[in-house]
Amino acid sequence: MTSAAILSTTHTTRVVIAQMCCPTEERLITDKLSKVPGISSLQFNLLQRSLTIHHEPQALEHALKAIEELGFSSEIPLEGRGEKAETASPPRWKLVLSGSSAVAAEVFHFTQSAPEWIIASLSLFAILLCGLATYRKGWIALKNGNLNINALMSTAVTGAILIGEWPEAAMVMVLFTVAELIEARSLDRARNAISGLMALAPDQATVQQSDGGWSVMNTADVEPGRLVRAKPGERIGLDGVIVRGSSTINQAPITGESLPVEKALGDTVFAGTINQAGELDYQVTTKANQTTLARIIRAVEEAQGARAPTQRFVDQFSRVYTPAVFVLALAVAAVPPLLMQGDWFEWIYRALVLLVVACPCALVISTPVTIVSGLAAAARRGILIKGGVHLESGRKITHLALDKTGTLTHGKPVETDFVALARLAPANCQRLATSLAIRSDHPVSQAIAQAATRSAIPISDVTEFEALAGRGVQGIIEGHRYHLGNRRLLKDLGLCSAELEVNLDQFERQGKSVVVLCDETQALALYAVADTLRDSSRAAISELHRLGVKTLMLTGDNQHTAAAFAAQVGIDDAKGGLLPGGKLKAIEALIAGKGIVAMVGDGINDAPALARADIGFAMAAAGTDTAIETADVAIMDDDLRKIPTFIHLSRRTAAILKQNIGLALGIKVIFVAATLTGHATLWMAVFADVGVSLLVILNGLRLLRDRYQRPA
Repeated sequence: MTSAAILSTTHTTRVVIAQMCCPTEERLITDKLSKVPGISSLQFNLLQRSLTIHHEPQALEHALKAIEELGFSSEIPLEGRGEKAETASPPRWKLVLSGSSAVAAEVFHFTQSAPEWIIASLSLFAILLCGLATYRKGWIALKNGNLNINALMSTAVTGAILIGEWPEAAMVMVLFTVAELIEARSLDRARNAISGLMALAPDQATVQQSDGGWSVMNTADVEPGRLVRAKPGERIGLDGVIVRGSSTINQAPITGESLPVEKALGDTVFAGTINQAGELDYQVTTKANQTTLARIIRAVEEAQGARAPTQRFVDQFSRVYTPAVFVLALAVAAVPPLLMQGDWFEWIYRALVLLVVACPCALVISTPVTIVSGLAAAARRGILIKGGVHLESGRKITHLALDKTGTLTHGKPVETDFVALARLAPANCQRLATSLAIRSDHPVSQAIAQAATRSAIPISDVTEFEALAGRGVQGIIEGHRYHLGNRRLLKDLGLCSAELEVNLDQFERQGKSVVVLCDETQALALYAVADTLRDSSRAAISELHRLGVKTLMLTGDNQHTAAAFAAQVGIDDAKGGLLPGGKLKAIEALIAGKGIVAMVGDGINDAPALARADIGFAMAAAGTDTAIETADVAIMDDDLRKIPTFIHLSRRTAAILKQNIGLALGIKVIFVAATLTGHATLWMAVFADVGVSLLVILNGLRLLRDRYQRPA
């Protein structure tokens, strides 16, 4: 069977597993499902407690049954709904009662004020009251050959009971249960950073009915083409186009823009944004599960599921680390008593402490929490990052290549100069040029057409109209062929005289784009067009330089225009006269120089260069399906300053990842040494293990509060 045929028969199902709270449980599920035929791959998302299964149709039922055999529940969420997985926790009264029993056992043991059987009974009561779930999960793990935290903790507590350490066994189980509950609550903060996005879009909207009246409907039931009304202060329920009214819209949930945006007839509105002023009627353009907000949420959730480089390293390390410490614990229990006349009870106790230390939860959980916090922090700023790998590699960017039109500029040039070059009347030149320009979608042609529209210049019929890639346009008007194009087209036609070259150079050195109207024999008129620079471009380039990133502009404009514009903005270098293939070669040349190269463009016209760059940024991606689906990083508005913000966030993420890994491993090393020297106890090991888990979670969550200070 071909690979295409295999793909066509493979289904993808997302399953929510509420009890999947520890990273090591991923291994347990993976080992179990690897024995189920028809499953091609698994994708875990620990923070969302979900598993995406790629499977043949008949394999799903067997997979769900296998998951339930491990003691987990499995739920398939409805399409378009965010399912919130809740962790089952013991009732508070059970924790209070078991904790009181464990404390009483410790007090009686320390003061020797009660018989041993009372101490043992209180301890056993505490263990059974709060530890049965741990024992059940531990037994399932051991039965499947998996050394997760439940298996290690069950073994340690049982061992402590067997050597007569009843009060400590009870206290360890109570502390572990409480600590697990605290850890789960802490993880909820990271989980809610993403799920909070889902609550931005309202579940209901006011929709016009067939009789002309208005009534409230669920947004999930509203089809494209329906009219929806948004009152002042309401959130927009669906993506659409305004057909009546005007207002200011707070688009921060989508684009991260700090200021409201003026919206009027024909403008696009996005689900989840806030209508602040006037009443609006808008026509729905997408279903509720396909809005820009829904695509952002889906993209971020998929990004969570993809393993970042650091996370892959930690996962591989933990698979070796846990068995290694388990073997060390066995050696500690047996070698000193057998070979060095050590006390059996003492060394078995130390081995039990090592079993608790063997759990790699803090190490494994440190990376996904940090990565997800970084992804969520970026999404809040209107930066959509398509995976942890890009969030991590962003800190290494050495060169940033930028498209000019629509990236550094508004992409809406205006006509600045007109020069008649022949005896043909200027009005006639304007009519011919406008007739060609109005049929082209190129920004320069559109500028000429708009200027002519304002002057009410008449339009002539054009036949055999043709766009000449990278050069201009041509067509037949009143029986004669005319061309409207750049210097390259003039040279191809053999019409670029020395005098005309001087005129072209004069305007191009001013940073203007020049096109010439000509017939088959001579140039008739010259048009100079200039794009307007975005207010944020200079500041963005300055910030990039401050971060040590070299900048390069790649544009289809001629080299003179490119150089003049680059100098105006402060860009290090500029390459002009480039077609899409030329931009691709420029990116490849930078990559060959051993740099980490990023490319900024519109996500469509610059597709080859964006795809080849190490990281591709798509500008103004809000509402653009192609950009959100294909870009590595999508900037949801036109603010180029968000690229320095992304680089800063990437560096902060990398720093916190290193801190978390160092903290988790450092505490483990210290505790192994303390255990071998007899200075660590079981309850201290529990505190250390779960305490470090809490520290790395809270440290990772700091990214959600990080504020990048731009230079004044």
